[in-house]
Amino acid sequence: MTLRKILIEPDPVLRQISKPVIQVGDKERKIMDDMLETMYKANGIGLAAIQIGIPKRIIVIDISKKEEKKNPIYFVNPVIKNKKKELLTYEEGCLSVPNQFAEIDRPIECEVEYLDYNNKKKNSKFSGLLATCIQHEMDHLEGILFIDYLSKLKKTMIIKKLSKQKDKVDRIVV
Repeated sequence: MTLRKILIEPDPVLRQISKPVIQVGDKERKIMDDMLETMYKANGIGLAAIQIGIPKRIIVIDISKKEEKKNPIYFVNPVIKNKKKELLTYEEGCLSVPNQFAEIDRPIECEVEYLDYNNKKKNSKFSGLLATCIQHEMDHLEGILFIDYLSKLKKTMIIKKLSKQKDKVDRIVV
């Protein structure tokens, strides 16, 4: 496994729309292994391939706590089939927008169709933090960052603050 460099906003690559994967093979599994190692090293819970400069529809997520056994989930070509109307608010952060956080409303539950690490087609329902994380990462596949949901003023302020450090408990970085 190889640690990869995480791209930081305003890198134009982050705004690209990712391309579908034809089949999950050894090359894609190597990318997912590298993504997972990179995400763990950066203390994140989700990472899209575009964040390491690879414009493919690949996401890795692991919301397990540090003291828990790692439980990664791999999503290739994910598509949201259904979303609940009820919203949930989390203070989101992003490895590509370091040390910046904002409250974002997203559907509390979603159903996702995807290919897994072994090229098996899956259809699963996710809720709570995991649903939020999936939606956040899927936005990356479309060139969207969480700051795009904010007002122009807030977004501008966050972009200006990217170099400043800020720590707070109960934040999620996806």
